[in-house]
Amino acid sequence: MSLPEEDLTCPVCCDIFTDPVLLSCSHSFCRSCLKKCCDTGLRECPVCRKRVSKSNPPSNLALKNVCEALVQVRRQSSVLEEDKMNCHLHGEKLKLFCLVDKQPICVVCHSSKLHKTHDSSPIEEALLDCKDELALSLKSLQDKVDSLKRIHKTSADMFKYMKSQTLETQKRIKSQFEQLHQVLYHEESTRLAAVKKEEDEKIAGMKDKMKELSAEVQSLTETISIIQEQLKEDDIVLLKNFKATQDRGQSMELGSDNMYGLLIDVTKHLCNFKYTVWEKILDHVDYTPVTLDPNTAHPCLILSDDLTSLHYSKQPSCCPDNPERFHKSAEVVGMTTLGSGSHHWVVETGSNHDWLLGVASSSVPRTAEIPARPENGFWTLCFRDAKFRAMTSPPTLLTVSRTPKQVKVQLDYNKGTVSFFDPVDNTLIYAFTHTFTEPLLPYFYTQSSHPLRIMPQKVLVTMLRE
Repeated sequence: MSLPEEDLTCPVCCDIFTDPVLLSCSHSFCRSCLKKCCDTGLRECPVCRKRVSKSNPPSNLALKNVCEALVQVRRQSSVLEEDKMNCHLHGEKLKLFCLVDKQPICVVCHSSKLHKTHDSSPIEEALLDCKDELALSLKSLQDKVDSLKRIHKTSADMFKYMKSQTLETQKRIKSQFEQLHQVLYHEESTRLAAVKKEEDEKIAGMKDKMKELSAEVQSLTETISIIQEQLKEDDIVLLKNFKATQDRGQSMELGSDNMYGLLIDVTKHLCNFKYTVWEKILDHVDYTPVTLDPNTAHPCLILSDDLTSLHYSKQPSCCPDNPERFHKSAEVVGMTTLGSGSHHWVVETGSNHDWLLGVASSSVPRTAEIPARPENGFWTLCFRDAKFRAMTSPPTLLTVSRTPKQVKVQLDYNKGTVSFFDPVDNTLIYAFTHTFTEPLLPYFYTQSSHPLRIMPQKVLVTMLRE
């Protein structure tokens, strides 16, 4: 164990012992210091004042070796410190900083071929600039960590919600299968297994995503710690390591924050449920041309178990902030993408007096509340305050002979028309004309507790016989 430096200091000269001698009283002094005291006529220990023998005191060899080792270490440390301040190529003091190579250089380096054409700045200025850059890098990395933590929290919420989705989806499937259980027991088991398989796959994918996010947070945290340690280092050490430290910080890229499509695809298991098993229960089949996508529904919209009706509730449901969902307005879209051909569906509006129906571009923003008009990717009919309006720019007030209880929405994608009819007599209410350039989705909005219901269509199956 090393001795404290005060134990290696002569009480007379207050410096590290040089050729220490040991007196009979056990105190040690430099031989030269003791001789100077004796030359004054004093023959006593400068510390305890005990009488000193006239004979030459013996050398304290152990103390001498320790002191010489300490002096050698100090000398080597001084040389190393001097080396850190000097150019390893030319031995000159590092006074400049190359702005191209991001390294401290001496005046000889500045005149050499390697740096002659490079801009440089005084070491003091460069130190301030580099510290500022590292501080910015540190902030950027911290922002990335904060972003990753937010993504991680959203992932955790989605992970939890997926479990409830799985249970709810299985419950709905069981409810519908109970009506047909005797005939469709095998079909029920198959579909439940499909939900479980998707759950396992989605949960496995989510676990991988969360593990990846945790690894990125750990990596960024380690990089931040390295930069923070570099900022505590000596100036030259900081500058020498600056480029490597900066490159490491700038190389840290956020992983993908795309959370789209990670939830259980409920519609895949429930869409047109009875129609898919029409061969076994043909007399009970209803086909619905549009199925609502619950992963897009605003939290205040309540969807029916079969995903064909919606109404508004002032009590929002607990659902994750997934990217598909409408966050600002009580909107939801159908799950089927319409990119060509002709399509139509009938919506029963009934006693609902606050709704919008139509189609929306698949790319419309889900996190902002924007007017449902053509320039924003919406082609809709509005009923509010007992008046019909086509949501043009500005909205067009419409006159109808009676208020229909049902509205038929008809899209001809190739011809570029979206039309609205009273299905009782097929009276045209309004028609939009537009050249569509991207896929569309059936669109619904309401702030009424009375439901909007997508009407089923009867299925006619014709068997071809030879």
